[in-house]
Amino acid sequence: MKGTLTVRNIVIAGVLGAVAILLGVTRLGYIPVPTAAGNATIMHIPAIIGGIMQGPIVGAIVGIIFGVSSFLNATVPLFKDPLVAILPRLFIGVVAWVVYVGIRRKSEYLAIGTAAFLGTLANTVLVLTMAVVRGYMGAEVAWTVALTSGIPEAIVGTIVTLAVVLSWKQIGKGKKSRISED
Repeated sequence: MKGTLTVRNIVIAGVLGAVAILLGVTRLGYIPVPTAAGNATIMHIPAIIGGIMQGPIVGAIVGIIFGVSSFLNATVPLFKDPLVAILPRLFIGVVAWVVYVGIRRKSEYLAIGTAAFLGTLANTVLVLTMAVVRGYMGAEVAWTVALTSGIPEAIVGTIVTLAVVLSWKQIGKGKKSRISED
């Protein structure tokens, strides 16, 4: 069941969390951009993958790891606020899971791609909304950041997530077919 923490879920959350930590510590997960946000990120991708592959709890765990990393590595004031840096990140994998589950019967590819795109946009919209609510930026600046950083992040997130999740699912299928051939 996707709503419980199994050993597999804990291991996958740990591995994807480690990827998020590695991206944060090495700064490979942050791409400097000349906007109010200061960085575009690919750190949301492990949370999306966790949500799609293992459900909302794993997605939320990986998302909180991303948020804490963002908070600890903050170079701009808005990300030194846990309500901006951490809270919105809890929902990345959850949104990705809801979208994926809602669409997967129609098309696996469409479900994964849409979940990745909307999971990324959830990150962007929720972070920027909190930044506006908390007074770090005006709505005009938030819209500029959403368009200049959020849309490219969503495109990259979709491409990378599709590649990783489809590969992961193929690996799983390959194992099953080898086992049945033995």
